[in-house]
Amino acid sequence: MADVIPERLTELAHRHGVATSYVGWDEETHDVSAETLVAVLTALGVPADSPEEIEESIREVDERPWREFVPAVTVVTEGGDNTFWVHVPHGNLVKVWIATEDGRDVAPEQLDVWVDPREIDGALVGRATFAIPDDLEPGYHQIKALDLDVSTASSAPLIVTPRRLHTADRLLGRQRWGLAVQLYSIRSADSWGVGDFADLTGICEVAGSAYGADFVQVNPLHAAQPHPPIEASPYLPVTRRFLNPIYIRVTDIPELDGLSKSERKWLDKLARGFMGENTATDRIRRNKSYRAKLEALELIYGVPLSPARKTALREFRKREGKGLKRFATWCALAERYDADDPRWQDKFLDPAYLKKKRRKLARRIDFHIWLQWICDEQLATAAHAAESAGMSIGVMADLAVGVGRHSADAWALGHVLASGATVGAPPDGFNQQGQGWDQPPWHPRRLAEAGYEPYRDMIRTVLRHAGGVRVDHILGLFRLWWIPDGMGPAGGTYVHYDSEALIGILALEAQRADAVVVGEDLGVFEPTVQDTLRERGILGTSILWFEQDRKAAIAPERYRELCLTSVTTHDLPPTSGYLAGDHIALRARLGLLETGEEAERERNERERDAVLELAYERGLLSRDTPLSEPEVVDALYAVIAHTPSVLLSVALVDAVGERRIQNQPGTSAEQYPNWCIPLANADGEVVLVEDLVSSVRFRQLVNVLNENGVPSASPR
Repeated sequence: MADVIPERLTELAHRHGVATSYVGWDEETHDVSAETLVAVLTALGVPADSPEEIEESIREVDERPWREFVPAVTVVTEGGDNTFWVHVPHGNLVKVWIATEDGRDVAPEQLDVWVDPREIDGALVGRATFAIPDDLEPGYHQIKALDLDVSTASSAPLIVTPRRLHTADRLLGRQRWGLAVQLYSIRSADSWGVGDFADLTGICEVAGSAYGADFVQVNPLHAAQPHPPIEASPYLPVTRRFLNPIYIRVTDIPELDGLSKSERKWLDKLARGFMGENTATDRIRRNKSYRAKLEALELIYGVPLSPARKTALREFRKREGKGLKRFATWCALAERYDADDPRWQDKFLDPAYLKKKRRKLARRIDFHIWLQWICDEQLATAAHAAESAGMSIGVMADLAVGVGRHSADAWALGHVLASGATVGAPPDGFNQQGQGWDQPPWHPRRLAEAGYEPYRDMIRTVLRHAGGVRVDHILGLFRLWWIPDGMGPAGGTYVHYDSEALIGILALEAQRADAVVVGEDLGVFEPTVQDTLRERGILGTSILWFEQDRKAAIAPERYRELCLTSVTTHDLPPTSGYLAGDHIALRARLGLLETGEEAERERNERERDAVLELAYERGLLSRDTPLSEPEVVDALYAVIAHTPSVLLSVALVDAVGERRIQNQPGTSAEQYPNWCIPLANADGEVVLVEDLVSSVRFRQLVNVLNENGVPSASPR
């Protein structure tokens, strides 16, 4: 590496979208080390260890497009002056057409654009340029090409994306609010220690019918490991496409009626064993719950399906296709083989060997497919309940940034993921050591070469029963912070993606699902990001505590209109805890502060008081009200009701008076029980789904929204 020429390394990095410098949260420009650049390029499969490798890699990236008959994928925005090229041996005649999604063949116009032929592998290659018809509907089409001289044919995806999501425009002109829920944390009397799909149904009914909410925003419901112990964090799943069976309400499965009396008696006894867990306030015990649920689910799985149910399962399998089978296969294998078993790296990637394994594990694979079908049915029930309760949006899903290293997606989609690096975030004011999420990133080029199929399949499935989706760290569709293996978060750099393609496909799938998209655009981002999201009809995110400039808190009137605004988020304490500085005390105790606790408290109190000043100035709160009073929390929600933001998010923890933080970023389970805090009120008493409808605290907070002009915040 010592002989690497910095200028050429920089050139190579730029060709592959790797940032050689970046502006941090401190607004200072930070240069990226040569060591990091080489490591990230290596993770991209680009040799860069010597001047010779760098020169060869630059030549390869220049020539790669000329080796393609047609582009691997073409993603454009509808109605623009869009073109694509075709490469053939110089002088050969070519026939080109577009096969549309609805079965038509369209002949594109060849443009009079001269590009000098280029010598590739000793032969001259010519380029022809074609215009994409500007009236081509958004959808998944195909570019077809035939070299008439040698009868060589090729085809590749042409994806036309909507210029703007119409779902966003429906929101304009009226403010709506919804409830933000960590589903696992709120139980009912019939739960098995963990909130489930039936509890989500109950929450939707209460929030919509009793309080007038327009959506219920949930944590990611992505699948975790197929057997205990399972990952607690919903943001570190094994797949983002399929659901976590821990959320199944066992007693709502129709086949329960087919159990024998003794089997039903055993199951009832198993359920009664969780009565104490449902009212426990110290910690969610996922593994205990999942272990019991799996026992019961395996029993119910043995009950024969009725003809109608067989048809429904068959249709589900057909709809989800190969992706479902691959995921179920991984589950069956993961039950038997540890993540560090060498067979994952060779034999389980060999189609012939895998075919034999599938035959041996056929019943277990079918079981995991059946689990996903039950999940799908029960989530659909919750979505229907939201609609019946009058919600204009309904269930708002949450899409995590990525998956764990030893996950189903890492195994099944390894061909479009990068190895040798994980994603995270650079150091910032809140996480001063940076963040490492231990998730392999999409490989930009390989994902494109796959026609973005894994990405679009994932979004389509997540939106199946959702009226909206919150995309965690949507900035990652523009650029992601890559951390090379062996380096800490501060030793990473940004890798840029084709944001027009990723944002466009997201918009296309949301348009087809008639769903709202909210992008979590917090943190450090490039100036054009928020403009791009707004133009495409994707909402941004504002958190009251973070909306500050160097002088004061930003006035609510200056907030964005196309935005979901909330007072707090799951990575901060509930508002009462934030007002007391609980997050400072916790981070100090865990050694997460780069500065001293006193200095951090002073800074936090200064920013807190700046936000409170907004409430004081508008007469929403008396200056002599103690910060421990619930009226202070109410006043802060009144502040966000004064913004033009079309969506307001009310944290359920604030609606019941909970104070404990759900997640402290940068900590392990040994340091803090992240994602394991059951919902309780200000007195430390458990809050069940049944308690919400008569909650005085909840009603008080909703009334505050209603009094401050949110029209949907009245019971239906």
